[in-house]
Amino acid sequence: MNFEHLRALAAVVDEGTFEAAADRLHISPSAVSQRIKALENAEGQIMIRRGVPCSPTEPGAVLLRMARQMQLLEAEAREALGSQAPGLAATRLAVNADSLATWFLPVLAEAANWADTTLDLHVEDQDYSSRLLRQGDVMGAVTSDRSPANGCRAIRLGAMRYVPAAAPGLRDRFAGAGGPDWDAMPVLQFNAKDDLQRGFLASRSTSGKPPMHTVPSSEAFVAAIRAGLGWGMVPELQVDSDFDDGTLVLLDARAHHDVVLYWQYWALQSKRLDRLTAAVRRAARQLRD
Repeated sequence: MNFEHLRALAAVVDEGTFEAAADRLHISPSAVSQRIKALENAEGQIMIRRGVPCSPTEPGAVLLRMARQMQLLEAEAREALGSQAPGLAATRLAVNADSLATWFLPVLAEAANWADTTLDLHVEDQDYSSRLLRQGDVMGAVTSDRSPANGCRAIRLGAMRYVPAAAPGLRDRFAGAGGPDWDAMPVLQFNAKDDLQRGFLASRSTSGKPPMHTVPSSEAFVAAIRAGLGWGMVPELQVDSDFDDGTLVLLDARAHHDVVLYWQYWALQSKRLDRLTAAVRRAARQLRD
């Protein structure tokens, strides 16, 4: 495949339009269009959905991942040969919000010392982040999917433990003879993909649908629980001290839900990916075995 055609594909997806891709590649929009058309004609499939922004089709996502892998390997090969001074390379990652707010933070601290790398973080639920790998949007992802995507490796990191927590005042307002009134006590969810609370309620065989608030931020989610807006399943790593000082209480001391996390990344020999993987594995030592 013609590398210039693949480079044009990546530029159009990254920049969103043919005109912006042309500026990035220092060629005309017509030249970008010709390269995309040549790629599509060669493969016999449409690679780009023309819109604002442009996006890859399913075949285009396959070639997009290949294009980005080739760009990474090309840059590292030129650096190794001395024909190109080390430059900044964007490292695209998918991380779920709870990990980013807790155990993943040391990775960011290490990355602060990497002079040749910038991080481009995509916040995505752990059940869906491997999709970004398959689409070529990221080169590494924290995911709950144990099966490696095509062309990727998967490493088990450990488990994040979630526990049902609430402010003491909220618990007391909805306390019943047999425990909390799960049908009436307000509950929080992170977003529509968040099934932790629904799964917990299903295990309690509740009959109704309690009031549900949506708070799509890991830090704000915990802050809302502290404020008494509702109860929710929270990462132990994030709230251990809250239980110690009484800011939060466990609604069921025996209940918890462990989400096993994996690190999936491109199966390439790359110093940047190797360094990143090592940093992720060190940070993940905080997770449960």
